Amino acid sequence: MRTLTALLLATAGLAACATPMPTKNGPTLSSKSPPSDRAWKDKDGNPLRGTMKPYKVRGVWYYPAEQPNYDQTGIGSWYGEQFHNRYTANGEVFDMDLPSAAHKTLPLPSIVEVKNLDNGRSMRVRVNDRGPFIGDRIIDLSKAAADELGFKNAGVARVRVRYVGPAGKPTPFDQPKRYVKASEPRPVMVAAAPPPPAFEPAPYVPPARTPVQSASLPPIGGAPAYSTPSYSAPSYSAPSYTLPVAGARASNAYRVQAGAFSSRANAERAVQLLSEAGLAVIEPTDRGGITLYRVVMGPAPDESAALELRDAAAAFGFPDATVLRPF
Repeated sequence: MRTLTALLLATAGLAACATPMPTKNGPTLSSKSPPSDRAWKDKDGNPLRGTMKPYKVRGVWYYPAEQPNYDQTGIGSWYGEQFHNRYTANGEVFDMDLPSAAHKTLPLPSIVEVKNLDNGRSMRVRVNDRGPFIGDRIIDLSKAAADELGFKNAGVARVRVRYVGPAGKPTPFDQPKRYVKASEPRPVMVAAAPPPPAFEPAPYVPPARTPVQSASLPPIGGAPAYSTPSYSAPSYSAPSYTLPVAGARASNAYRVQAGAFSSRANAERAVQLLSEAGLAVIEPTDRGGITLYRVVMGPAPDESAALELRDAAAAFGFPDATVLRPF
């Protein structure tokens, strides 16, 4: 569908870091050794800026640029299995089960708000790839994002795309946890832990409330030690509905998944960060023989309340929070 990583990395002078093609039932990350961390960052540790250089696809030149007032309406599409677990244009790893997007000219990485004009649903996604290069389409979304916006089955939808701001640096949870041999099962990517706020979510302005003092959390055993950024937790007014008692789980109700973690300790940290926004519980789940710990909020009585809860999770540092609709 799109000439992606190989073309853009070649433009950035990184053609030697080509990613192996996907293999059926096998991993698409390197089966030998991880790429050098420096290959995807500049000297200050920021995402590769080579993705801002002009590039050519199918005879057409594209010119990436800062576009703070970007607000366009057009056709949106989605992509998934063909690019799952492959590197994106700025060196991140594409996971079709997490919200993300590709755009032809916006800065990488950045945050945009996408609204499905056919049903009114909207969400924010991280733009970390280039495309789409078919017709007049203006954005390509991951399968998870298309599902939440309600057009996964249709394939395309009329959408409005609005630039919100630059995305923060990838956190330790954004990176592949390991590199596997071709004979091993496909690796499972997990949702990112809350990154340091890189920008203020524009649409969400919670009412005033007594500031909550931030707490420093200890390093997680077995994982590289790092310090949790110190910042004041955003003030937040509780949802207008009553949350259920702890431990309640309803697959036939609306809920919000703030993230999924390979470490229970990381999940517990997320629950602690979300405690001010409302009830959050940990739900273990198995994916390909690997246990993930999902952090889930709710249930909510209806979709409107679930969207309110999702926005609250985003305000507390989980911009990729996703609404889980009833089965």
